[in-house]
Amino acid sequence: MAGTVTVPGANVPSTPLLKDELDIVIPTIRNLDFLEMWRPFFQPYHLIIVQDGDPTKTIKVPEGFDYELYNRNDINRILGPKASCISFKDSACRCFGYMVSKKKYIYTIDDDCFVAKDPSGKDINALEQHIKNLLSPSTPFFFNTLYDPYREGADFVRGYPFSLREGAHTAVSHGLWLNIPDYDAPTQLVKPKERNERYVDAVMTIPNGTLFPMCGMNLAFDRDLIGPAMYFGLMGDGQPIGRYDDMWAGWCVKVICDHLSLGVKTGLPYIWHSKASNPFVNLKKEYKGIFWQEDIIPFFQNVTIPKECDTVQKCYIYLSGQVKEKLGKIDPYFVKLADAMVTWIEAWDELNPTTAAAANGKAK
Repeated sequence: MAGTVTVPGANVPSTPLLKDELDIVIPTIRNLDFLEMWRPFFQPYHLIIVQDGDPTKTIKVPEGFDYELYNRNDINRILGPKASCISFKDSACRCFGYMVSKKKYIYTIDDDCFVAKDPSGKDINALEQHIKNLLSPSTPFFFNTLYDPYREGADFVRGYPFSLREGAHTAVSHGLWLNIPDYDAPTQLVKPKERNERYVDAVMTIPNGTLFPMCGMNLAFDRDLIGPAMYFGLMGDGQPIGRYDDMWAGWCVKVICDHLSLGVKTGLPYIWHSKASNPFVNLKKEYKGIFWQEDIIPFFQNVTIPKECDTVQKCYIYLSGQVKEKLGKIDPYFVKLADAMVTWIEAWDELNPTTAAAANGKAK
């Protein structure tokens, strides 16, 4: 594990929001030159870099960033046998960074995501917008047709119940992408030149009871509220499926947020997704998931978490049992995944004993 000391930069805001309460988690297999573009926005914050692939390779980080870097050897050393729940040769390894963080908030970004510009040509501070999303309430129980009513210049429309205007705590802020859209392999193949050039200036709460396909390349969340559910599953090396890591986490997170009356927002901020991955490689990773999701989605739509599950950990352990019982009939992979979900919670609680004690003792 390596680190540097933060050196203040001339272009860094003097009072960045949540400077000491947020970690930026980046999974990577390459040198992090992309951070130069993000320096004005990221340099005040602590970075957790999760190196995938060959642990003997040296990852270069630009000078002036405060960071810690973990490779596979570190993961094995810290988690021991429980390291089996962390994916290898897949960006799903990023969730290890969520586990070792000690901050309240997490922002995670891929290393092929650059700073986007708004319609006026101004650089978008994606992290600042995510923080604003997380610090303002959500409206999961009644849809506001002017989208986010807490934004400046907006409000609740006529007919919105006053009893619901306090909103709910926001657990997740799901950002979007300009340029390369987050498409699956079949859509990539039939639309190879399609680019997202539409900038929609809106943030909305995803309604309670509605699932969504979560993308992990531009994502922020309240670790205290939903962290233990942000497990990106078993993907990549030795697994029959890939590119479903963030979506699996999103489905688990959403049903738990719905159960615990927490909010999930999507929309702003945008990042610039710089390169499209190979659709043929993606198809090999996704093809089982494309079939399986026709059963996975109804499973999550119909699962009911008992009232006794009043913490994220309890909800997640319950979900793991349902995954094993219901989805295990589809393929043995889901039995393995369900076991990994339990291992993940055990490892999370070991590394976070204070929050674990609070979660496990809440119902007593």
